[in-house]
Amino acid sequence: MAARADRARRVAFDALRRVTGEDAYANLVLPALLTERGITGRDAAFATELLNGTCRWTGTYDQVLAAASGRPLSSLQPAVVDLLRLGTHQLLGMRVGSHAAVSATVDLAAATVGRRVTGLVNAVLRKVAAEDRDGWVDRLGAGRDERDRLALAHAHPRWVVDAYADLLPADQLVAALAADNASPEVSLVVRPGLAEVDELLDELGGAGERSRLSPFGVRTSGNPGDLPLVRTGRVGVQDEGSQLVAWGLTRPDAEPGRWLDLSAGPGGKTALLAGLAVSQGSRVLAGELAPHRAGLVVQGARAYPLEQRPQVVVADATHPPWSPGSFTRVLADVPCTGLGALRRRPESRWRREPADVEALHPLQRSLLGTALDAAAPGGLVAYVTCSPHRRETADVVLETLAGRDDVDVVPAAAVLPEVPDAATGPDGAFLQLWPHRHGTDAMFAAYLRRR
Repeated sequence: MAARADRARRVAFDALRRVTGEDAYANLVLPALLTERGITGRDAAFATELLNGTCRWTGTYDQVLAAASGRPLSSLQPAVVDLLRLGTHQLLGMRVGSHAAVSATVDLAAATVGRRVTGLVNAVLRKVAAEDRDGWVDRLGAGRDERDRLALAHAHPRWVVDAYADLLPADQLVAALAADNASPEVSLVVRPGLAEVDELLDELGGAGERSRLSPFGVRTSGNPGDLPLVRTGRVGVQDEGSQLVAWGLTRPDAEPGRWLDLSAGPGGKTALLAGLAVSQGSRVLAGELAPHRAGLVVQGARAYPLEQRPQVVVADATHPPWSPGSFTRVLADVPCTGLGALRRRPESRWRREPADVEALHPLQRSLLGTALDAAAPGGLVAYVTCSPHRRETADVVLETLAGRDDVDVVPAAAVLPEVPDAATGPDGAFLQLWPHRHGTDAMFAAYLRRR
């Protein structure tokens, strides 16, 4: 058992070094390492929780380690800090006994950094083990205000706690923060016209269930790459919230004509729209600035017949190659901070700063303006972000509309009446999903009609 645990810890350490040292993404680097080393089953599950939990709780654990070591972490070798973070998560966030967590981390330190650091690792982790996580929060949070304590207790930067508090009723703030720390189920989507939900459920053999809100979705666990429907491209991996906001673009009436996804990569929404466009006698044009992401759009829609696949162009949507007024439906799924997907990207909360929100704001306004200009009279536009932050959502829409007299807001409740408790913005006209309310990523959508 110990040998298997050591193997799992080693792969988690190697993945964490890439996350912290090379800005890699935990959800991408670990699966590749697990496959490369042939690690499966319980060891893979242990390594996944160890890495994801450590990344998710880094900000809190760093404060614990600074207190336990009596020194700033910047004075320690980065690899040693990562070892201590992994040990701390085993002590405070996993069901690993104190002796096993400390001794296994000391052995890992000896095997990776060298025996010279094992004494330090042992001493610091023994001090960490003297309290449970709640005890450390009480100790470190003494004298702080309530939001600082919430940030510490739920592993969020203070500025994110403030942003959530600006949007949510006070009695939902803790639930929203806690939901970001719960690992989501795998969410699958059938490509319309290529597969049916019942067909996917049959292939899962009882290991899946229909999504709560999306008619195209199924929730399951395990590795989706093992499913033939996924491998052939007839089914994709896509959060239910992303399915819903894309589906919303197709619900209100619009004249027949071409559809546009102006910032399409990596292509999940494009693939869903491609199937829905066929049923309305339309076809999707997908623009994407980055060539490699444009390639992902092509790959995601590969299962459609050639005449139904989206036409993919490498294009800068701020200087579009298409003519104004050319499309009856336009999706503007704009670049954002990704604060709505913190539960899926555990390290991302510590990589963002308030300045990132402001830096993206002009681009988001520009892309929404491009989307509105691309819509034909009577055409629909969906402005979408994977962020609940006001500066990336309602502020972008309201500031853009303040300079135009040719756009009406289509109330989101009329677009997606199936989705409860999601109204936001003036008069509840926009849509805001939340993990703690809807079990989805925190997607935002505003539906607009060009007069």
